[in-house]
Amino acid sequence: MNLKFLETFIWVARLGSFRLAAQKLFSTQAAVSNRIAALEQDLGVRLFERDARGATLTPRGQALLGHAELVLDSSHALRQAAVADQPGRVRVGVMESVIHTWLAPFIQRVGSLYPALELDLQADTARNLAEQLRRGQLDLILQTDPLPDEGLRNAHLASYPMAWLARPASVWVATDLVQISQQRLITFSRHSRPHQDLLGLLHAHGLRAPRLCCINSVAAIERLLAEDFGIAALPPALVDDALRSGRLCQLSVQPLPADLQMFASWRVGAGLDRVENLVDAARTAAEAHAAGLPRGHARVN
Repeated sequence: MNLKFLETFIWVARLGSFRLAAQKLFSTQAAVSNRIAALEQDLGVRLFERDARGATLTPRGQALLGHAELVLDSSHALRQAAVADQPGRVRVGVMESVIHTWLAPFIQRVGSLYPALELDLQADTARNLAEQLRRGQLDLILQTDPLPDEGLRNAHLASYPMAWLARPASVWVATDLVQISQQRLITFSRHSRPHQDLLGLLHAHGLRAPRLCCINSVAAIERLLAEDFGIAALPPALVDDALRSGRLCQLSVQPLPADLQMFASWRVGAGLDRVENLVDAARTAAEAHAAGLPRGHARVN
């Protein structure tokens, strides 16, 4: 997910105008409009209603604004780790699943270890992050698969069991996997590990999902579930607040897709000790987050 697009979304929402947001961001109105259009396509939702008076948030846009601000605030917090012990820069790529779980405590831990370290944070899909690590554009990534490439190291951080989730009293009713396959299903982005695991589960039982929606945003999936768009295969750990508040519920259907795994992968080379200390910080943050979840919602080594 492009942080510049999120920043543009936030300023258009605050100012109620594409023109004023362009002035604020020292950009053009056309560029702002293109960023919002790309973000809407990425999230699969319409963020603004546009008319002659300006831009007004849609209900979905209003619901996603707080999440966008959280992502941007986390990014700024990473960049503001200052003072003078360990100067330098580490380029870190994270999946959105990390943002919705333990990114904030990870940032705090890194800041305490290296107050002067500049962390260059990027959020993207696991597939894109892996490719950027291979090309040398990132130093450390937090994502779903160990990478076997020479010159890279991997460490398992946590496992998040999946569940079938829906809105309480949903119109999408299912009591077994056959009925699940006949509903509108929501999963992560196409070709991601959760997407492949879901297809593998259905195929193993001789089933297919003709109505499968691939969404590259946990916040968008949560919103779609709340609006009764379908049933999602999603780790409860990613929507813990929505489950605790009763906005979403788990369906008692077995079997489940494979757990969502979380790995750290990093490059071997200069600054290795510092990067591996960041891996330890990620492990500590994942363990602390798991301790605050309901039993069975996360497993750590």
